[in-house]
Amino acid sequence: MLTIGYIGNGKSTNRYHLPFVLERDTIKVKTIYRRNPDHDAWDKHEHIHYTTDLEEMLIDPEIQLIVVSTTQQSHYEYAKKVLEHGKHVLVEKPFMMTYTEAEEIFAYAKAHDLLVQCYQNRRFDSDFLTVQKVIESGKLGDLLEVEMHYDYFRPEVPESTHEFKFYNSYLYGHGCHTIDQVLSYFGKPDDIHYDVRQLLGEGRMNDYFDLDFYYDKLKVSVKSSYFRLKARPSFVVYGKKGSFVKETKDRQEEHLKLFYMPDNADFGIDLPEHYGVLTYVDDNGVYHEEKVVSEKGDYGRVYDGLYEAIVNGKEKQVKDEETLLQMRILEDGVKGCK
Repeated sequence: MLTIGYIGNGKSTNRYHLPFVLERDTIKVKTIYRRNPDHDAWDKHEHIHYTTDLEEMLIDPEIQLIVVSTTQQSHYEYAKKVLEHGKHVLVEKPFMMTYTEAEEIFAYAKAHDLLVQCYQNRRFDSDFLTVQKVIESGKLGDLLEVEMHYDYFRPEVPESTHEFKFYNSYLYGHGCHTIDQVLSYFGKPDDIHYDVRQLLGEGRMNDYFDLDFYYDKLKVSVKSSYFRLKARPSFVVYGKKGSFVKETKDRQEEHLKLFYMPDNADFGIDLPEHYGVLTYVDDNGVYHEEKVVSEKGDYGRVYDGLYEAIVNGKEKQVKDEETLLQMRILEDGVKGCK
């Protein structure tokens, strides 16, 4: 059994972590630290102890792993404190404010034989897993280009922001999802082209980004905007022999926002109208067009990996160098914003 606790009792903990952890009989959630008890808005779980005393959780000998589920401004402080108390730590994304902070946290953990990892749950998005399945089928032939889109129509967000802060940028807040997908599957790129904009002008929020990752002949593009009334396809993949288009995103977040939880058999499952379309010409020159049944996404697989790493000594899912590279990319990406 892996016994864990949480720092933070807000949306992140209650929507993106607990619903998946509570489905697993290998993990016990013992304690949640309520940072802002006056703002508690989520129902409590009877079997979980809630506290306003952080030290109580930090010194609890039963708790092996603590999850830092707060805004990124406090990630370094809390992660360091957890490690100093001899416990493993999982940190929400973006992992840290800066590359230097991330480097220091990893170095401290390594020196004290502790695990620290970023919560990269989007590695287990249905659409991303389906794209991998299609690529690995070989039907597209040699891969040439991948486009990944993460769009919203939320103009009120940048319009209500009247100063630029790098850590509240769109790149930091949403690029941390898709950039990790790129790095986890395609590895370290040969080169990166950055197009990171403030569409409302200087001194305003970064509300658009378009990053191109180059791997020999392959280009992987990550594009996001707050001003897309009609979202672009989640993934478009081009090979020498065909293409694959996945219009819709993974549905786990959609269901979580409706309080439709993972204990439902059809949680996060794509319907046929959500399936992507694979179009290709086979080795005999025959044209094919077919729907591809989506893979099943599961954010909880992050916790399965943590269990295996902490309890059974297996390798971490998210490598330190992947997280460090992402922090470097985020920092470099917002350098031109003011």
